[in-house]
Amino acid sequence: MEMTILKSEKRVCPCCMEEHEVKTVKVKEQAVFKERQVNYDAVYMYCDAADELYMDERQTQENDIRLKNAYRREEGLLTSDDIESIRGKYGITQSDLCALLGWGGKTITRYESHQVQDRAHDTILKKIDRDPEWFLSLLRDARDNLTEEAYHKYFGAATTLYEADQDQYFRKAIQASYAKYRGNKLFHGNTELSLDKVVDVIRYFASSKMITSLYKVKLMKLMWYADALSYKKRGCAITGLVYLALPMGAVPVGHNSIIDLRYVPCEEVDMGETSAYHFSLNEKTDFPSLSADDKAILDTVIEKLGKKTKDEIVSFMHKERAYIETAPRDVIQFKYAESLQI
Repeated sequence: MEMTILKSEKRVCPCCMEEHEVKTVKVKEQAVFKERQVNYDAVYMYCDAADELYMDERQTQENDIRLKNAYRREEGLLTSDDIESIRGKYGITQSDLCALLGWGGKTITRYESHQVQDRAHDTILKKIDRDPEWFLSLLRDARDNLTEEAYHKYFGAATTLYEADQDQYFRKAIQASYAKYRGNKLFHGNTELSLDKVVDVIRYFASSKMITSLYKVKLMKLMWYADALSYKKRGCAITGLVYLALPMGAVPVGHNSIIDLRYVPCEEVDMGETSAYHFSLNEKTDFPSLSADDKAILDTVIEKLGKKTKDEIVSFMHKERAYIETAPRDVIQFKYAESLQI
């Protein structure tokens, strides 16, 4: 029998009742569970004197879980560790997860210990794992069955997961919309798209006390000027954004999704019949993706344009050769950065 020794300690051996080195070993086992032959690793103690494998109560329980987890993997079901990990993501107790799902109070406890879940329950647990928005809806429905402290704890964890999940969706959507521009340095300024830099550039502008009334239209122009100035000075843009010539000036492809990225300090302001998007960041913060040279270029843009009103900056943009010589809604090529007004 092939054994792997996990540890060895000198003590009284319960098998032969003599004091000697008792080994804890791992052994490859086969067993039939629910009419399926399953291979798994079992852990035993081994007595050299009697040449016997034996288990204590804890090992008996753990080997039972190992057998059932091996079966679960064969059947494409969540293992007990997977279920525990899902709870860990939300920081939720076994009993509270049962309350959330309307299951018996010990159901999750059994699934994490000795009982294999059915496929219906497995499907629900997998949905909980990948869909924090659904977890939030279940949480609201079950609020009366939870303590106030527990509710807020789970709500905070799920909200964080939902925001991260939503951010990944926006990032993938933006990156997909940029696929067709790859390889054309005059479109993206000789820089591969970096959404981390996009976010940090917005945050840098939003944190500046030298910029007045930073709404979306003005922000989009400042971002174009920053990328164009960077290309003029260094031969590469900061962000890798591609800009279109729209009626109000340069606007990056995917601008609606960009302002929804996580950590972008955007507030929707009710203007009566319409809404405006205001950007402001008051707390001290770092901008880890920006280099000192990046910040120097942003500071130049802020100095030159930060105090201009939206209408003034749009008018200023309309006098750029880059805008004049680009057909409406076409990509503004970075070759025009050489004639930049700032």
